[in-house]
Amino acid sequence: MSFLQFLVHEKKLTLQQAEKLSQGQATSGSRLEEIVLRKKFLPEEELFELKSRFLEIPFIKQLPEIIDPRVLNLIPFETAKQYQFVALEQGKKEMKVGMVYPEDIQAQEALRFLGRQNGLRPQVSLISFSAFKRLLNYYQTAEREVKEALSSLEQELEKESTKKLKLEKGVGERVITEAPIIKMVAVILREGVEGEASDIHIEPTSQQLRIRFRVDGVLHSSIFLPAQVQAAIVARIKILAHLRIDETRIPQDGRFSTHYRERRIDFRVATFPTTLGEKVAIRILDPQHAYQDLEKLGLLEGQEKLLQKAAKLPFGLILATGPTGSGKTTTLYSLLRILNTEDVNVVTLEDPVEYYIEGVNQSQIRPEIDYTFNRGLRQVVRQDPDIIMVGEIRDAETVALANHASLTGHLVLSTLHTNDAIGAIPRLIDMGLPAFLIGPSLKVIIAQRLVRKLCPHCRRKVKASPEKKRLILELIDSLPSNVREKITIPSPLFIWEPAGCPKCGSSGYKGRIGLFEVLEMTDRLASLIISQPTEEKLREESQKQEMVTMAQAGMLKVVQGETSLAEVLRVTDIHL
Repeated sequence: MSFLQFLVHEKKLTLQQAEKLSQGQATSGSRLEEIVLRKKFLPEEELFELKSRFLEIPFIKQLPEIIDPRVLNLIPFETAKQYQFVALEQGKKEMKVGMVYPEDIQAQEALRFLGRQNGLRPQVSLISFSAFKRLLNYYQTAEREVKEALSSLEQELEKESTKKLKLEKGVGERVITEAPIIKMVAVILREGVEGEASDIHIEPTSQQLRIRFRVDGVLHSSIFLPAQVQAAIVARIKILAHLRIDETRIPQDGRFSTHYRERRIDFRVATFPTTLGEKVAIRILDPQHAYQDLEKLGLLEGQEKLLQKAAKLPFGLILATGPTGSGKTTTLYSLLRILNTEDVNVVTLEDPVEYYIEGVNQSQIRPEIDYTFNRGLRQVVRQDPDIIMVGEIRDAETVALANHASLTGHLVLSTLHTNDAIGAIPRLIDMGLPAFLIGPSLKVIIAQRLVRKLCPHCRRKVKASPEKKRLILELIDSLPSNVREKITIPSPLFIWEPAGCPKCGSSGYKGRIGLFEVLEMTDRLASLIISQPTEEKLREESQKQEMVTMAQAGMLKVVQGETSLAEVLRVTDIHL
């Protein structure tokens, strides 16, 4: 039975009307529903309720007032317009779709394709013509709002007048509180970019709205605004990042880009509900800080040679270890710059993609649709890669897949959370990787921490106290002979400390540098991993390899005046 016959059977149309409709379809090529409404045989809502019964699928009468732009964009605008269907909601494994013509074979095929592409199973409901038109307007409204917001942001960022809104106590605070919300957001972002902050924290407190900037790994409170502007500022940032303005109960993630002083800067936004309102954390991804040459990271000469050697290997696993924020991704990106040439295929799996690298195929993990590291890694090996970067090894399945890829002709780079280079080996065993596979696959382990560099304009030279001198000399004297013989320790021993000046914002520090351990896999180390993989035995072997520890590397930088002893003590496990 056709839908037309169904309408006659339900006594909604006479046989004469049905015959006219059939003739109209044949001559005009229009769809039945369009002709029924044009000739006003039935009201739209009743027609689609009947169609819902005929097709046995639910009919959506009431549309949501706001649809998350990220959900809308699961179906591109042109595709939605052509096939007349729109994504309405997204779950972990499915997406709810409203269709005007669920019976259309081509529309069904297009929807199945989009479902596979997004890793989501479509759940179809029927919607009317007028509902579909309103949904198309959502696309245009959301896109227009974002474009307008980004345009006004770029104008504010480039305005010389915003320089008057210097974020200092007193007058600066008063000026910014009197400025419109658009300008407030622009100034906050501009201050983060110009101050070379890695993150901006917008935090509601009981009395006011606190803005903090993370510079060189340390948070600083810079602005305090009236509590009543909090909702407006958060809403403005949500518009920029394609987030739902009306959703304040759950965390949301998004990102946006803008141009500032002839360079594109990405901002990664994460909202978080608190008892006092929504907190916003913004990661600033400035391309001028994205990559560094290996020699600028802080590696010692011997460590750099080991990494250069590992980068030339045709296959194997290179691991960077350390806590969050220790610079692991920057180190791997620096290696990718060396490896990324015309004759190789480089594919990455990242969570999220922080910086875009020309010529590298970068893919972002999306756990909410079950696109995880292990699932992505299974697909990556089918992309004929030469080099694979996996953002993080988090579980047994990912470590097994990464290890297998490294043994089957691929150079694999990844990160792991351990305290030092030695700790990566028992961690891999604990994650289920057989000890006899570690030696053949693992080529180099990098462990690292970041310390702040002393400002070259205001650092001051001081004589080391007896306690400091003893600690420094102990670690310098324990250096491998090939490194120790190149070091000259003056007597009396002087070290450098922070002072503070306008060029470093009175902190005494400017920029950061890495402290590294680089452990190379050898036959002896591989044998120990199989027979005696205790940290004590592995550490003894690393000393025989003349591996420089992070503490020793830190003391070298203290003696050379690159950082302070306080900074090295802050990030390592040594104490006075």
